[in-house]
Amino acid sequence: MKRARLARLACLFVLGLLLTACQRNDATAPWQLTDISGHMPDLAFALTDDQGKAVTASDYRGKVTLLYFGYTHCPDVCPLTLAHLHVVMQRLDKLADGARILFVSVDPQRDTAEALHAYVTAFDPHIVGLTGSPADIEALTKRYRAAFSREPGKAGGSYEVSHSSGIYIFDASGKARLLATPEDTQDKLVHDLHLLLSPGGAT
Repeated sequence: MKRARLARLACLFVLGLLLTACQRNDATAPWQLTDISGHMPDLAFALTDDQGKAVTASDYRGKVTLLYFGYTHCPDVCPLTLAHLHVVMQRLDKLADGARILFVSVDPQRDTAEALHAYVTAFDPHIVGLTGSPADIEALTKRYRAAFSREPGKAGGSYEVSHSSGIYIFDASGKARLLATPEDTQDKLVHDLHLLLSPGGAT
């Protein structure tokens, strides 16, 4: 039931972007992922990072940023996605130093800065955990048309959060450029990130 709900959220999320933004790139475009240039707002937020420091999007200007919504108690999608991105960063080698993966928690009640730090550093040094008030998180998800919902609690007070699984990619100036979905391969991510991270970058 939970997996079906999550799948529906992801499908609606991707379908909405494709209908309102753009179709898959044509043969002349440089991108292998979905081009969302001009169809999504610039990167903007005011949250707390996994060191307990207040940060905004301007703190990551000059870096290509990958924005992903998830939570530390996620049983499958989040760890698989972060492991996937870790391999991508490894394949980019030194170019990866110009990138940051922003893991925004959709479960701020449980995801303290300390919990986020322990979680993201287990995957890759390029990942930064971000949290904030429920209102801040909701506003940010709405800004990028993402979706999440808390599932009914289980015995012992545990619960899961269904959430969409897109990865938003912003260039070094904070402009939304690309969307990656779970169906996109590591090869596609490496190809497009290489273009964005190389000197001169793709425009």
